[in-house]
Amino acid sequence: MNEKIYDAKEFKNIREIINNSVNEYPDNIAFTIKIKENDKVEYKKITYKEFQNDINGFGTELINSLKLKDKKIAVIGKNRYEWAVTYLSVINGVGVIVPLDKGLPIQEIESSLIRTKAEAIVFEKSNLDNIKQIIKNNKTNLKQFICMDKINEEGFYDFNELVENGKKQVESGKKEFIDADIDENAPKIILFTSGTTSLAKAVMLCHKNIAANIYAMKTVEKFYSTDTNIAFLPFHHTFGITGLIVFLSCGTNNVFCDGIRHIATNLKEYKVSIFVAVPLILESMHKKIMSEIAKQNKTKKVKFGMKVSNFLLKFGIDIRRKIFKEIIDNLGGNLRFVISGAAALDKQVAQDFNTFGILTVQGYGLTETSPVIAAENIKNIKYGSVGFPMCNVDVKIDNPNEAGIGEIVVKGPNVMLGYYEDENATKEVIKDGWFYTGDLGYIDKDGYIFITGRKKNVIVLKNGKNIYPEELELLIDNLSYVAESFVFGYPKDDDLIVSAKIVYDKELIETENQNISQKEIEEKIWKDIKNINKDLTNYKHIKKIIVTDEPMIKTTTNKIKRFEEMKKIMNDTKNS
Repeated sequence: MNEKIYDAKEFKNIREIINNSVNEYPDNIAFTIKIKENDKVEYKKITYKEFQNDINGFGTELINSLKLKDKKIAVIGKNRYEWAVTYLSVINGVGVIVPLDKGLPIQEIESSLIRTKAEAIVFEKSNLDNIKQIIKNNKTNLKQFICMDKINEEGFYDFNELVENGKKQVESGKKEFIDADIDENAPKIILFTSGTTSLAKAVMLCHKNIAANIYAMKTVEKFYSTDTNIAFLPFHHTFGITGLIVFLSCGTNNVFCDGIRHIATNLKEYKVSIFVAVPLILESMHKKIMSEIAKQNKTKKVKFGMKVSNFLLKFGIDIRRKIFKEIIDNLGGNLRFVISGAAALDKQVAQDFNTFGILTVQGYGLTETSPVIAAENIKNIKYGSVGFPMCNVDVKIDNPNEAGIGEIVVKGPNVMLGYYEDENATKEVIKDGWFYTGDLGYIDKDGYIFITGRKKNVIVLKNGKNIYPEELELLIDNLSYVAESFVFGYPKDDDLIVSAKIVYDKELIETENQNISQKEIEEKIWKDIKNINKDLTNYKHIKKIIVTDEPMIKTTTNKIKRFEEMKKIMNDTKNS
């Protein structure tokens, strides 16, 4: 059911989207930037008109002075204003943008630059040593180096100086950037999928992909020009940057997080009303809320309030934000809407946030689909599902088994152009216009999509039974002291044993159990795993566990690198 709930304007390209926002909200604040100098904190507010002027200035200078028309330009750094200006300048009239993960080791940054043949890079000061080493190695095509921060070093351009010089050129009548033709079907974005770049594929996206996806999202989710969004998801991921453009298309104010530990402070500081995040952030927020309620001996009172508000809601009486005002105030007081993506969100977390009066929905997508394939919305929420397909996306289940589970395949204007310089890999995933996601799932009788796991993660036992690790991980992660878990098939003889690596929250487990030893922690976890097993079919029983408080190897969006974790487990076992 691809229903539209709201009216939305359709645009051919991203430049049209930004220009429309500037026309509709010229004096709205597009970004609020915190500037810290010594102990002094100031907030710089940038309007939509000023934002457009900066994009035009930077784009003009990249074309006229740096001669980068139609070239590939990489960008690397944390989420910040200069990153957004770079991205939009490059794709809206200069060339092809190559967003890179700031968390990659130097060899992988270099490998990405070599693979994409980038001729310029925009970076922040924290990457300076890596950039100098890459220059010294002389293996890339890089010719121009632009720093987002002031560094006063020879051979590097200053981002702000380029913007100001470009603005002067625009004033003097230079219109090459502003009047540049946009081919909405040409590859303008090369993004790497999660993982190491030697294995990661370089996804080619065009304006049409992103613009179509933004239109579809706006037909089911409501964002206001009075909203404030905090940009949690890294911009080098499609969900991060497409999410930002969605909010920009609505005239919202956009702010940046000071770090995971500062989320609560930032929500209050900026009066944040909306954001897109990975489940880890929401689950961490939920744990803190519930822990604080328990500390104040208010668990019974809150549970009763939840029952009452849910009962009244059936009759159209919504008093959730009044009943749970204290909880909402602790989240800044303005939070109204949260979108979770990139992995499955715990059902209880989603349910509780919605009960508190904060609309919480799940979305599903991939880099290759620009990214959103499906999402829940205010009218259609079914816990555990990822909602309905977007209005311009077709979804079907390929080769379903007796339970209706098969590979999710999609077709629509959001599907990528292909993998950069990898025709074989493209042909493997795009067949007759359908993109094969590699995700397994089913569609229920009401049309909701449920994800059961990744095709390549499925544990296939000797008796032919299939186990979806993600299903068991959700059950393990429900244990209050579990920080993260990884379910895998451990090889034994000629079969596999269903096993789990469990990372516990040391601080939490020691607070709840004074003077607990490592042996007692393991015994406690085993007891809880056996309780989980009681509700599972025999072949799904977890028979081996590894217990640790050491975090797992993860991508920058906090997804566990399953292959690397498995390798580590096998090495540790061999050496023990």
